[in-house]
Amino acid sequence: MRTSRIRLLAATGAALAALALTACEDGTGTEDEGAGTSRPGATATTDTPSDKPSDSAKDDSTSNGPSRTGGNKDTGNGGTGGGDKAGGGTAESDDGPQARVSCNGSNTTVDAQPVSRPVNHMLITVKNSGSGTCDLTYYPVLRFDEMQWVPQPVEASKPQAVVTLAPGETAYAGVLLSAADGSGDGGATAHKLTVAFQGSTPNSDGGPSAVPGLPADGVYYDSSMAVTYWQQSQADALTY
Repeated sequence: MRTSRIRLLAATGAALAALALTACEDGTGTEDEGAGTSRPGATATTDTPSDKPSDSAKDDSTSNGPSRTGGNKDTGNGGTGGGDKAGGGTAESDDGPQARVSCNGSNTTVDAQPVSRPVNHMLITVKNSGSGTCDLTYYPVLRFDEMQWVPQPVEASKPQAVVTLAPGETAYAGVLLSAADGSGDGGATAHKLTVAFQGSTPNSDGGPSAVPGLPADGVYYDSSMAVTYWQQSQADALTY
């Protein structure tokens, strides 16, 4: 009985060993099934990383993009645009309208001569001898010799706009030297005339004065002396 049981147990153990071996070779064992289960997971894990490089590349592109874009703005299109504007602004400042200057003794030549008609009148002629445009504002401020008073302007002669002289152009002012009927007083003969120029506001300093020559026998004037505003033509200057 014992021998039969031992043999039966041996046969049963051999059969179990054979079944276990067969299961391992077929891949149907529990151990293989676990491995098989882990492989799909591994495959999924492998697939996921295969997508990550693409995401990583996108992330890299996004993270580097602002830096390159910023560089383009600063040194590329944006920088160039800023330079053009600045350049354009500079060009406009350099080549555009400049601050107007007053005509005065430093950029003009001045002549003063008595005229036959109208009687007792003198014509002052100013020519722009400079290289730029200048403005003749208001009227000339005249002073004969050492006189202590200033001739008054003829308000009716005030022009609609400031007289502007381009290089080489001329303008005029007429001077009533004395009353034709002799009603003026304090008459005197002058041998020197100083012509002062006004600036952009009334009675302001427009720059150096001019001292035009007078006839050798001098110029007679009295208290009725008056001067016109600057005019574009001789005819307008001698109308008053």
